[in-house]
Amino acid sequence: MPSGSVLMIKRTIDISEAAYLHLKNKQLLIDKQGETVGQVPIEDLGVLILQHPAIVLTQQVIIHCQKDKVIIIFCDEKHLPYSVILPIAESHSLPNKILKQQITITEPTRKRLWQQIVQQKIIEQVKTLTALGKNTSRLDRIAAQVKTGDSTNCEAIAAQVYWRLLFGDDFRRNVDMEGINSLLNYGYSIIRAAVARSICGAGLHPTLGLFHSNQYNALCLADDIMEPFRAWVDILVYQLAKQGELEVNQQTKQVLLGLLSEPVKYENKKMPLMVMLHYLTANLKRCYNKEVKNLVYPVKQVR
Repeated sequence: MPSGSVLMIKRTIDISEAAYLHLKNKQLLIDKQGETVGQVPIEDLGVLILQHPAIVLTQQVIIHCQKDKVIIIFCDEKHLPYSVILPIAESHSLPNKILKQQITITEPTRKRLWQQIVQQKIIEQVKTLTALGKNTSRLDRIAAQVKTGDSTNCEAIAAQVYWRLLFGDDFRRNVDMEGINSLLNYGYSIIRAAVARSICGAGLHPTLGLFHSNQYNALCLADDIMEPFRAWVDILVYQLAKQGELEVNQQTKQVLLGLLSEPVKYENKKMPLMVMLHYLTANLKRCYNKEVKNLVYPVKQVR
């Protein structure tokens, strides 16, 4: 299990204006127009989001953030997360033994874990739709039919049913489109970064995925592990869309970022999502070294 120190909920700082970020006495100082307008202890930070092209930060800020496992997220011109810096350089982060276990994972184990992830993803989709009063009978059947390695492609079949039920027949999931799609992109990116942070914290390498294997993707394992959490983002986006909120702005970002501090139950313990991720990736680590067979996901009360 992760040490007790990770039980503290970390802060998320979102900087959307031109600023100069520097360090003093282990405090992150935020300067605007030559005046310090904010400061926060590095050890209290969990996520630092930078979304203005005129933000300048020192190397000292980056290094100390990495030492305290702070996620640094850089956003593009659309204010969507584009890249993330994760700590992988410290000696305890990637022990050779764990890395070897990831590389040499057996096909049956890899396929079993991916089956569990896909099944959990569909189960979470069912929970989201049920909370919204949608008929989930077909998705229930698909969830029960997921085979090892998802050899019959239940994930894709479920997705076709799910998106129509959630947003209607005219909706198309397209990462390049605005509106609902842009909100989904933002929410997924935040979850992805948080999962990647926990993966590195567990000493696992985020590039070595169970299913995702794109050679240009440095976060394949994060993309695998985050799949069941997508439905948690989806219901928030659905609620925002119902309120007429279809753009990534300060209000919608606040709602989506709030997911990281949302209380969940993991193995009968209540904790924020961002804290729970440390337990989840510790569980994944035990799956790699064959201490356990099942990847256990948390339970969230869908509102």
